Amino acid sequence: MTGMTSSARPLLNRRLAEFGTTIFAEMSALALRTGSINLGQGFPDTDGPEEIREAAVRALREGHGNQYPPGPGIPELRTAIAAHQQRRYGLSHDPDTEVLVTAGATEAIAASLLALLEPGDEVIAFEPYYDSYAASIAMAGGIRVPVTLRPHIDGAGASFRLDLDELRAAVTDRTRLLLINTPHNPTGTVLTRAELTAIAELAVERDLLVVTDEVYEHLVFDDAEHLPLASFPGMRERTVTIGSAGKTFSFTGWKVGWVTATPELVAAVRSVKQFLTYVASGPFQYAVTEALSLPDSYFTGLRDSMLARRDVLATGLAEAGFEVFKPAGTYFVTTDIRPLGEKDGFAFCRALPERAGVVAIPNAVFYDDRDAGAPFVRFAFCKREEVLREAVERLRSL
Repeated sequence: MTGMTSSARPLLNRRLAEFGTTIFAEMSALALRTGSINLGQGFPDTDGPEEIREAAVRALREGHGNQYPPGPGIPELRTAIAAHQQRRYGLSHDPDTEVLVTAGATEAIAASLLALLEPGDEVIAFEPYYDSYAASIAMAGGIRVPVTLRPHIDGAGASFRLDLDELRAAVTDRTRLLLINTPHNPTGTVLTRAELTAIAELAVERDLLVVTDEVYEHLVFDDAEHLPLASFPGMRERTVTIGSAGKTFSFTGWKVGWVTATPELVAAVRSVKQFLTYVASGPFQYAVTEALSLPDSYFTGLRDSMLARRDVLATGLAEAGFEVFKPAGTYFVTTDIRPLGEKDGFAFCRALPERAGVVAIPNAVFYDDRDAGAPFVRFAFCKREEVLREAVERLRSL
């Protein structure tokens, strides 16, 4: 009977049965096995600023954070996060009661949803959505209600857009929370001031809580502008804002994220977080404190370098025959494979390493409605330009 249970019940909690190994693990393994260029998982192939890496080394050597840091995060980092929100967006937060440091944005999302949801509560999220959203809602016993961002082509080019009427229609008496992601992964959509105003009005009118994932806040391009939902009328008291150091400073392995909200909301999220990880990333919290006070030129330089990479990849993908949805934010490009005579993103991505030596992610994994996502494939451009140029060259063979 070793390894068996006494009943026929599966070992894994049934709420999580639909979530097997993530597609990122599968595609990264495929990249290794085939020696392909991995444009699947969204992590940079170079480290962030040398002085920030050295700040982490210094913290380790000086014994800062080698033992448990304070549960809410070290005071220096909480102060730096509050200063960042004030400087960038004019949002004031008390570092002692309105800021919580988490093990990356992933824990911030999970802890927020576990704290704020009860079984049967409905959560509206924009489909396609980052896969941890669906899993976190399931762990909390919530019911996810997708509102689909749909392909849209106009004079400005191809993009995915939100239908505000569809959003309003999705709200019921059981809706507890809106889970908003802007800049949006995987589509690269950045919600406009008008769209955010409408979302804010809906949340106030229906008395909804809002969790906003803003980890790509510093990666917005062209005419797009990142506007935190918490800065809109009536939203400060109902919004949990999530940020992260990983995407902004290119140290994704450090897992330093944060939540900013009212004292009541932060206390709720902290109540869960303390039983998930308690604390994390001790020495790295000191390094991120320094990173957040880098001059504006760092953030501008990051954006400009990512913009150049976006254009290399987007242009190359278009030349290879894909329809390209040029992103207004994030470091991902979504493409439509139908012009290549393909229609199944899973099959396309599983065959692509052998065909062209490149790995991408099928967007269908981010959809409940797999058919709606079937023809779309996501590529990451947070890689060195020479790597992107080599990938583009390989994709020409398609």
